[in-house]
Amino acid sequence: MEIPATPPKATYSSIGRRTADGVNLNEIWNELAEVLAVQNSQRSNLASLVSFSTTAVADPIPQVPGADHFEEASEFGEPTSLRAAPDALIMGYDFKDYDLANRFTWKFLRDATAEQVRSTIDRTVNADNRLVNGTVLRRLFDNTQGLNEFQHNVYPIWNGDAMIPPPYAGQEFGVSNHMLASGASVIDSDDLELLISLVRSKGYGLQPNTRLLILCNPAQSEQIASFKRGVPSRPREGAETADVLPRFDFIPSAAAPAYLTEENVVGKVAPGEFGGLPVAGSYGPAWVIESHYIPAGYVACVATGGPNSDLNPVALRQHTNPAYQGLRVIPGRDQRYPLQDSFFARGFGMGIRHRGAAAVLQVTTDLTYEPPAWHWR
Repeated sequence: MEIPATPPKATYSSIGRRTADGVNLNEIWNELAEVLAVQNSQRSNLASLVSFSTTAVADPIPQVPGADHFEEASEFGEPTSLRAAPDALIMGYDFKDYDLANRFTWKFLRDATAEQVRSTIDRTVNADNRLVNGTVLRRLFDNTQGLNEFQHNVYPIWNGDAMIPPPYAGQEFGVSNHMLASGASVIDSDDLELLISLVRSKGYGLQPNTRLLILCNPAQSEQIASFKRGVPSRPREGAETADVLPRFDFIPSAAAPAYLTEENVVGKVAPGEFGGLPVAGSYGPAWVIESHYIPAGYVACVATGGPNSDLNPVALRQHTNPAYQGLRVIPGRDQRYPLQDSFFARGFGMGIRHRGAAAVLQVTTDLTYEPPAWHWR
């Protein structure tokens, strides 16, 4: 039996149909359906900026932005036709089901207030938000490759494997690694500029409808905010090392607190927000967005086409059946009292679509990249 995308209207009998403070349980159930509808239509801002929703199990994705060309017209023959890109790579996406029960009993619903019932629903929505955000970011920072249930490869971004990126703008690439270790305990401007260069050299973040973002934890954002052209971005570690001099100034965004300066800003200041997320400022061609969802000690440079754009690097796979998409609430065994023993479910999966559209850095004295140990979901 298919589970409906929208929970059915509740029909509590006259017995036990209200909470202890007199709120009708039918209203709470129907209110829950409305909350989930909003949650599913407004997916987390951070996740949507780096991902694209799809129901496909795999897609043939060219690993370089489109570069079709006109040819000079001639009276002889017909022009060359547009065709599928020969360098398309089959990008697979995995899929898993997740659920969470509330375990409401008739005794609890009899004596609980409406606020107690709603607080449990709020906690579920927050848990779902962490789940989606965490899984998207985990895929972005994970350097391992796997298989989905149809044996399609689920790739990370370029991680130094034997696969060679396709040429772009006359550039030929060898083995490419977009997952780097800084080799130092603090981030410096060279690290940031290298991430930006890796993404732009593959052709991403250069189109008018795309934007380069630096995603980082507030701990790294504070360090990036101190970068100033001509001023060393990291203390010299010995006589044998040279100063690391930034090529750009960090410029606070339009939403930054007021500050005094003796210098003039040349160029356009970054907006106060982008895609529903606050922008801290800009460094060169990239806008800096800080988030506690990004693990401390990790930084990502991502080329985004905006919320839920097919140009974004990560795919968020949903079930082909609309009834199984998004966060769902499943009524309990007794259909007369759907809140009792009900539970929540979400099924989705991840995979990288554009391997060159992102580059990540671990700030560490080690020379080998290790993905973050996620302590939350």
